[in-house]
Amino acid sequence: MFEFTDPQIQRLMEYGDDDYSDMSFQDAAERDRQFAKLMSKTKAANDAGISGLIADPRRHDLSLLEARIAERLTARGFIEVRTPMIISTAALAKMTITPDHPLYKQVFFIDDKRCLRPMLAPNLYVVMRKLRDHTDGPVRIFEMGSCFRKESKSNRHLEEFTMLNLVDMGPDGDPTECLKTYIDDVMQAAGLEYTLSREESDVYVETLDVNIGDTEVASGAVGPHILDAAHDVHEAWAGVGFGLERLLMLKEGKSSARKTGKSITYLDGYKID
Repeated sequence: MFEFTDPQIQRLMEYGDDDYSDMSFQDAAERDRQFAKLMSKTKAANDAGISGLIADPRRHDLSLLEARIAERLTARGFIEVRTPMIISTAALAKMTITPDHPLYKQVFFIDDKRCLRPMLAPNLYVVMRKLRDHTDGPVRIFEMGSCFRKESKSNRHLEEFTMLNLVDMGPDGDPTECLKTYIDDVMQAAGLEYTLSREESDVYVETLDVNIGDTEVASGAVGPHILDAAHDVHEAWAGVGFGLERLLMLKEGKSSARKTGKSITYLDGYKID
């Protein structure tokens, strides 16, 4: 029995999202004939999708997801912030990301004092603390923006990806219950069902993770926390971070997060080259 070769499967997955890895054939000639038929059908559907985008222009799927989430969170009382993508290595150290930390090897360093942010949390800690000086009530902020990590090749990981991070400092009620509410807000905006699980974390010690099937899409945590003192934070908080390309990949049934993120190869899941 013959199966599709790895290059054939990769080619089919570039233009479509169906998994043909379990198909088998009597001989190589039959396999190659079926590959040609499927490739023609898959590419035609891909090209039709591109034509549809050209005929009916719209915003990028990732932007639409961000807009739905932002509307939901601002209605909940969160302020959207925008912070720099370049951060200091000192900010990493405050998150305990030092040379002996597993995440350190994934950081894109600009020089010995600066790097591209691997997460949004370092900047949000700073903004959260500064806003505390302006109010005695809850401080609720969120950011959606690019983060950067050196990743091995994977359908679920990108070296540049879009994070959503939200944090509520001084929440009205139990921080864990508030966290669950905010997770539900985001997942309803994304239109996805999910489950929760508690997991160990290299940075936050323990997290409340959001899962779709066997795929983790977010990790949440609550404070007070051991990281807080370095940021001059001394009260309860609840926060969670989502990978938006992964959410979109699962929502749209795409075979790879590369099809849903920033790209010069794909547009809204369609291969353009």
